[in-house]
This record gives sequence, C-alpha cells and structure tokens, in this order.
Amino acid sequence: MKSTQYTEKVLDHFRNPRNVGVIENPDGYGKVGNPVCGDLMEIFIKVDKDEAGEEKIEDIKFRTFGCGSAVATSSMVTTMAKGMKVDEAYKITRNDVADELEGLPPIKMHCSNLAADALKAAIDNYRGKEDSYVEVEHKACAATEINVILGIDEFLGKGVYKKVDNISEFDNKRVLILDSGDKSLELALELTNHTGRVIVITSAKNTPGSEELKKKLKMSDVKILRESELLEIQGTDDVEKVIIHDFDEDEKYELFVDAVIILDEN
Repeated sequence: MKSTQYTEKVLDHFRNPRNVGVIENPDGYGKVGNPVCGDLMEIFIKVDKDEAGEEKIEDIKFRTFGCGSAVATSSMVTTMAKGMKVDEAYKITRNDVADELEGLPPIKMHCSNLAADALKAAIDNYRGKEDSYVEVEHKACAATEINVILGIDEFLGKGVYKKVDNISEFDNKRVLILDSGDKSLELALELTNHTGRVIVITSAKNTPGSEELKKKLKMSDVKILRESELLEIQGTDDVEKVIIHDFDEDEKYELFVDAVIILDEN
C-alpha cells in the first residue's frame, strides 16, 4: 500500500464512525496518548455476564483526538469488541484492527493505530490491574503527511489550489487557507488586498507563525480558526463548502467557501 493511500473501509469508518461517545460510570476506562504525534484515544466499556457466567463487553464507546486513521481504528476496534468475551477482546492487536480495515498506510501504523492499546487499558482498568492512562511513545509521523482531507483530488482545479500563480483569481471570493507554515500565512495577508473574506484554519491553540507574522495577522482582517482541522471539501461542480472539526468543542460544522488553498511548502 502507498504511504498515503486509504482503503474504502478506512474512509467509511472515518466518515461514519461507530460507537462514538461516552459511557457514564463505565466499568472500565482506557486512555492512550502519544505525546509525539498528539493522538489521544479514550475507550469506555460496560461489562455484563451471560447465562454461562462469561464476562462480555455489553457496550463500548470511544472519543478520539487525532487524524483520520485514529478515528477509523477507534471505530473499528469498538465494532470488533462489542459483544465479545472480555478475555477475547483483550487479545485484539493493532494488526487485527488494521486487517479488519483492509490495511492502513505504513506511515500511519505507528502513530494512529493505538485503539487496541486503549481497549486493553480499559479492560485492565476494569480488572483493577492498571491505571486508566497509558502513554505510548513512537517516532513522529512524517512531517509531510497530511491528515485525511476528503475531496482534494476531486476539486483540484475546481476551487482547490496547491499553488497560487495569479492572486487576482481570488478577488471578492471566500477563501480558506490551510496553515502549512509561514508561506501560507503570508499569502493569507496578501489576499486581504483582494478579498475581505480570508480564513486560515490551524490546529494551533494560538495565532500561528513567526512573531512578526503573528503581529500582522492580529492587525489584519484575516479570520483564524484555531484548534480546528479541515475534514472534507464538498460541492457539485466546484467547491461550495467544507466540513470543519472544532477540537475545543469536539463538533463538526459546515463553512461555505469558494476556494481552498493547501500550499505545498516543500
């Protein structure tokens, strides 16, 4: 599998994640974090005994902060574990999850497939053996790897830009720019000379960029969507809107735009 190729099953669990949510007063709670990549997964389980006295996972929910693979693996592991005997669920491995998803990009295996670890942490917590939080360190994801953004290829040249040759194309348009470094922020500032509707989306908690750029951005008309990520680009023939994930509120919402700029900073 290519390093950035996703299977239809991964995309399905990313677009339509199963078992999302929180179980109040769970029997077991597991939380796994990767401080290098920033992925964070929480799993909640309710355990009941069947007629034979076997412990089974009656209900399971998850919350995930991370990329598309992180969401998909969390969704899949909860789907696999629901209704399973606790002992069997404990044996689910990362490779099992990846196999059920019909493969994950190799670049994503080490930093996103922590869902099986979170499930084990929840079961250990239920059994009273371990604390509920486990910190897992791995090497960082490749810097050039972009989280799953649906619709980029579909709308390339139809409102999605990976480079800008003629800035006047954006006159009076609603423009969304993905924060990918100082060049993207400098472009956002330049675009304010052509349109009053420039939005920068960034995962950062504060205004991104160098100190000089931060000052300019704060004094400009550029609107900054902090602690957010671009999930999907939608439209009929051309770009019409995008789906945004707000990390702080943990909500998804629509934003109507005419153009999306995702600069290649390499």
